[in-house]
Amino acid sequence: MEDVKRMALLGEKFPSMEVVTTHGVKKLPDDYAGKWFVLFSHPGDFTPVCTTEFVSFSKKADEFKKLNTELIGLSVDQVFSHIKWIEWIKDKTDVEVPFPVIADELGRTASALGMIHPSKGTNTVRAVFIVDDKGVVRLIMYYPQEVGRNVDEVLRSVKALQTADKNKVAVPENWPNNPLIGDKVIIPPVATEKLAKERLEQAQNGEIECFDWWFCYKKL
Repeated sequence: MEDVKRMALLGEKFPSMEVVTTHGVKKLPDDYAGKWFVLFSHPGDFTPVCTTEFVSFSKKADEFKKLNTELIGLSVDQVFSHIKWIEWIKDKTDVEVPFPVIADELGRTASALGMIHPSKGTNTVRAVFIVDDKGVVRLIMYYPQEVGRNVDEVLRSVKALQTADKNKVAVPENWPNNPLIGDKVIIPPVATEKLAKERLEQAQNGEIECFDWWFCYKKL
């Protein structure tokens, strides 16, 4: 793995690294060129909260694929432990884990991505990195070991990011179920007085909706 000086920040390229997974050796982000991916870490195999997350991610895997998005798990356990735990999940819950899980035994990947927080122990916290099809980090989430993630929120975030990119808009809180503007999207604010006036004229003509010139929105 490359020597990473600090974790990648939003808008930066995901650091190049070679990792050992339950699906063999992979190079990140190169092996996922042209695809989005969600890399998420869990504190440890054979633990209850992590098991519930893996079941949920597995059940939603096809929905992520429809968004051209792959899932990748990670913990500091050995690959043998990952394989046995995946077998256990299939045997006990009848859910098959379809995505690779990184075996980060030495903690290099976790350290490079800021997944190990000393005050929370030596295992990885529940980190989520959403990386776009150009290998750029677009969203980062951290959860403590004692609180499981909301997989639907991760899926919603991918949809929101892709919608924002495709339509050059922003999306509101809890889109597409925002209590103020519903499933509508926010039009980027203007930067001149002339454009502000034009924006309000557009609203008067019914082309868009506005609370004011700086807060306008529309239906896709």
